[in-house]
Amino acid sequence: MHLAFSYVSVLLLTLTATLFCEALRPYVSPVNMVMVYLVAVVLSSLWLGQKQAILTALLGVLAFDFFFVPPRLTFSVADKEYLITFFGLFGVGVIISALVAKVQDRAEKLKAREAETASLYRLSKDLAVAADLQAVVISIVKNVEVSMDARAVLFLADGDRLHVADNSSGLNVDTECEKVALWSFRSLRPAGSGTSTFPLSEMLFIPLQVLETPLGVLGIHFNTERNTRFEQLRRLLEAFGTQSALALERIRLSQQAEHAQLLKARERLGRALLNSVSHDLRTPLVTITGVLSTIRDEEHQLSEKVRKDLVDTAWEEAGRLNRFVGNLLDMTRLEAGELKLKLETCDVQDLVGCALASVEHRLGARIVDVQLPSDLLLARMDLVLMTQVLVNLIDNALKYSPFESHVEIASYADNKHLTIEVADRGPGIPDHDLTRIFDKFYRISVPEGAGGTGLGLSICKGIVEAHGGRIYAENRRGGGLKFVVQLSQEGGQDA
Repeated sequence: MHLAFSYVSVLLLTLTATLFCEALRPYVSPVNMVMVYLVAVVLSSLWLGQKQAILTALLGVLAFDFFFVPPRLTFSVADKEYLITFFGLFGVGVIISALVAKVQDRAEKLKAREAETASLYRLSKDLAVAADLQAVVISIVKNVEVSMDARAVLFLADGDRLHVADNSSGLNVDTECEKVALWSFRSLRPAGSGTSTFPLSEMLFIPLQVLETPLGVLGIHFNTERNTRFEQLRRLLEAFGTQSALALERIRLSQQAEHAQLLKARERLGRALLNSVSHDLRTPLVTITGVLSTIRDEEHQLSEKVRKDLVDTAWEEAGRLNRFVGNLLDMTRLEAGELKLKLETCDVQDLVGCALASVEHRLGARIVDVQLPSDLLLARMDLVLMTQVLVNLIDNALKYSPFESHVEIASYADNKHLTIEVADRGPGIPDHDLTRIFDKFYRISVPEGAGGTGLGLSICKGIVEAHGGRIYAENRRGGGLKFVVQLSQEGGQDA
């Protein structure tokens, strides 16, 4: 309230009390009129303030003496006992005004404390649900804007330097601001507006730290009263800084834990790769070495049939070894993002034909049922890579199904997708493994004699997804497993 208006209001209150007492004068004694002036003092304390209430008490004493104490309309007092009334009126007025001011001050402090508590609760709630660094940064800046009627900028540590993580719209972060923020960051002390360091700065900078580890700096540009806001909001600013620093530290520790988990997973994967490579490389190499040693040994007189069988065995193991090394190289290319697609419009019949030709020597007497529509099924694909996908799926069906059962290949298309299915009549797999079988080196319990590295299906998934399609597996009614490959009719993107 404007100062001049408050003092005019004091005069009006005193005048109103005097007029009211004048109206009561024929009916009450002058001493009882003191209560009316006390009411004016109370109202002045509630509405105007302590100083104005004391002035109201003083004017009330003068008005009471001048208008109602005999002789009237003079300041002389005929009965000296009225002096006690004067001092009592003024003293009670002063005490009342002090008590009311004290109650109001306490109420204001409680109101401010309640607002601070609500602000901290809102900040804590927002920070608690923030899942990543960007969400934490946005929450900090937003809560400063709402709780402090200010604009904010958040600097995060980048080694011994700072970079702006987020700032309020319309807030200009210039070189001078960055200089003050860097000083606050390195000294771990507040700086800028309202402090003894860089007091001419338009912003206040609060360092964010956990123990002695600096994490960043929070810059605040108050919209009003920028020179006094630091002392008024010191407790709230310190609490905001602590909560913000703890949230940033939580994200930092979470990232470190995630990185540690990733390193641990890579270590497990490396061990699995080493075990798989050592076993799957050693087995065919031992077989090939044994065959060559037997053939080379001149002491063994081998018949032509035995020699041919040994050569065939070595050939099969060499092919197995070649496929394994090829799978490792393909997986390396997929993970490195170096898989290049050579897209062309291909007919599914050509795709199936190429795949069957590649596995012909492994089919033997096995029967493959191929069901393709009579009309052309065309799609844009990399024929070589998709042939590898189909070869891996057929090879998987051959290994995990009885020798006397058939392998089934079917294909059909709609307006959006081309679908290719490879099915067998093997034992199938548990439902919870249907998605995991596409993970690297993941293998379920397999029939005796069915080997594998756990890479073939992972390679299939990588190639199909590179084409913009998807691959999944499902168990068949009556037993068996079916792999479904879906390709978009538009095909993938050239790498």
